[in-house]
Amino acid sequence: MFFLSEIINLVGFWDAALTLFGLFIFTCLLENFTNKGPMLWPVVGITPSLFLNISNIYDWATPALIRAGGTFRFRGMWFGGAHGIVTIDPSKIEYMLKTRFINFPKGQYYRERFRDLLGDGIFNADSEMWKEQRRIATSEMHSSRFSDHSFLSMQVLVHDKLLKLMENVVSSKNGVVDLQEVLLRFTFDNICTTALGIDPGCLAFDLPEIPFAKAFEEATELTLFRFMVPPFVWKVMKFFEMGYERRLKESIGIVHDFAGKVVTERWNELIKLSGLKDRSDLLSRLMEYTDQNPQGQGKQKRFSDKFLIDFCISFILAGRDTSSVALAWFFWLVQKNPKVENKILKEVNDILGGREYGQKNPIFTVEELKKMVYLQAALSESLRLYPAVPIDIKEVVEDDVFPDGIMVKKGGRVLYSIFSMARIESIWGRDCLEFKPERWIKDGAFVSENQFKYPVFNAGPRLCLGKKFAYMQMKMVAAAILLRYEVKVVEEHNVVPKLTTTLYMQNGLLVTLKPRFLTTV
Repeated sequence: MFFLSEIINLVGFWDAALTLFGLFIFTCLLENFTNKGPMLWPVVGITPSLFLNISNIYDWATPALIRAGGTFRFRGMWFGGAHGIVTIDPSKIEYMLKTRFINFPKGQYYRERFRDLLGDGIFNADSEMWKEQRRIATSEMHSSRFSDHSFLSMQVLVHDKLLKLMENVVSSKNGVVDLQEVLLRFTFDNICTTALGIDPGCLAFDLPEIPFAKAFEEATELTLFRFMVPPFVWKVMKFFEMGYERRLKESIGIVHDFAGKVVTERWNELIKLSGLKDRSDLLSRLMEYTDQNPQGQGKQKRFSDKFLIDFCISFILAGRDTSSVALAWFFWLVQKNPKVENKILKEVNDILGGREYGQKNPIFTVEELKKMVYLQAALSESLRLYPAVPIDIKEVVEDDVFPDGIMVKKGGRVLYSIFSMARIESIWGRDCLEFKPERWIKDGAFVSENQFKYPVFNAGPRLCLGKKFAYMQMKMVAAAILLRYEVKVVEEHNVVPKLTTTLYMQNGLLVTLKPRFLTTV
């Protein structure tokens, strides 16, 4: 009897196993026939596909989106609860970022991961908190005082620091420099001067390691790990201060201590001098911010130290990466396309040639930079192909239906791939893969594209406040360097994107600089 019972149990086990296996196969086949996007496996969802393609995730996502008709659903591991859609459809992006803006915020998923670093700063805020900071930022950043200060700071940094560093590179024995690192150092010094009124000194000839800059870079990079592992993993590591979470805490501590010290010293300066009239940086302007009522009457508003620290750290994060990463890809693309480079040089030399006799020093004015139409087109084209933020994410507050009938559930996430959008013929035409600045010019003038087709600077109510500043900065740096040097990427240097929220080059951009003869000087 015992032997018979064992046989029955064994048969029952294999029956159950075969049934489950059959169910698994059926589910997979059904998923394969009904889902146009990547395979959503039972239990683990899209996770296997992501891990198999992690080294070339951007190139994998683009054809997957094309096969799916522009949008596909995703699901994470069953115990994580992640679900939603990935899209490249401009109409859906407009629906999220404009039409139903209130229902698609950054959301808890995003804000929770960045809260330790950014706090409640504008880059990490939603709803009324974001609206208030946006209103204040718009008031200050659009003032002529701030605009003049930021442009002058940029001029000084380019000509007194960046170009002198380039001269030093040329005269060195090796003559090779990581241009991406130099540009990151430049934008960090520039944005700190503009936001905090301090120059960290990252562009010194020996390219020193600045504790605040190093900690800031490490804090942003380590925060990204929280997007790659389940919450129960990084939250446990944070609680016990294990692994990268321990390093993240240390880096954030350095960043906040530095920013807090600057804020304290600035308050002391304000009290001692009874004002900050000689300072035009963002922090100083916020300390003397006057809130206007509908009747035009002003009332000075005192912000907390935490508000000022969070606001300025968000501002530095937004201003540091976009321009530097965009410029690195720009120089790489330009050196691969000599015809584009020649057109840029002709435009810049023609503008300088129009100066009055004796005014040939190539320190560009605002008006001269505005005339550089082809350069702006080339920069825009570079950003189209290699956007600083390749993928963005929104969270669904309540169940919603897109104009084409696709439903998204409360708590779901919508990812849109800006990187992939540039490689879609239905959006940019058959020549979408080409680096073609001419697509941005009509009748000799620069023509902006629909912001939902080109959400490089975000879109809708969250359209980047620093867009004008970023273009001015990129044009000044690009024109100043190309006018003086022929930039060539070191032979066999491998240029590929890095998997982060910002599209860095994984191996940097090693280049040599060959001086040009400046005919206009």
